[in-house]
Amino acid sequence: MELQRYSDTAAMCDALASLLTDICAASTAPNLALAGGKTPLPIYRALAQRWSHSGQRARIVPTDDRCVAHVHPASNIAALRTAFGDSADCCAITAEDGDNETSLAIAKNVLRETGTFDAVLLGMGEDGHFASLFPGAVNLQDGLAIDARDDAILTTPDPLPQEAPFSRISLTLPRLLRTRSAHLCITGARKLDILEQAASQTSDLPYPVAALLRQTSVAVHVHWSP
Repeated sequence: MELQRYSDTAAMCDALASLLTDICAASTAPNLALAGGKTPLPIYRALAQRWSHSGQRARIVPTDDRCVAHVHPASNIAALRTAFGDSADCCAITAEDGDNETSLAIAKNVLRETGTFDAVLLGMGEDGHFASLFPGAVNLQDGLAIDARDDAILTTPDPLPQEAPFSRISLTLPRLLRTRSAHLCITGARKLDILEQAASQTSDLPYPVAALLRQTSVAVHVHWSP
């Protein structure tokens, strides 16, 4: 784990936007997996503005998404498409109506047609989840196993978060690690403390992010701001 500290969230987002811009500039066909949530949205808007000037176009896959209709406020693909506008091709990993099983089939098909990512940007919750690999989910190990054969799983957090009580599609850990560059973006003292605890774990409990930090195939660059 490589930890980069920033003075504030704005500085972190600006640095990550520059970093991802440089990564994409080095690729003839940029291919990214990006987290949902509010924290990285300024990064995506900055990327969209830079791409609109450069004429470069990236292919973007969500690292995870809620099984909701694409018009739902909780939809990650909707948020990504709003942030990037016409500057990127944002590929949904869920069905238009949010149907669970159809979403899983769509995700597997999209990922089958998607090569190695140039960069993966992840977030982390205060329960130590990343993507939608939540502690307590019945099939958590299906998503964390380093030798998992599936690129994506359908999973349901247990307990369901009150703010987003939905099943999810999540890329599995080995699929997320099929990347040239891996980044984890977090804010606040509480999350930094959780991350440091997870870094010393020898199992995936209580914090699933420990599996991401413990693997040795890809260096994980952690970006933190207060």
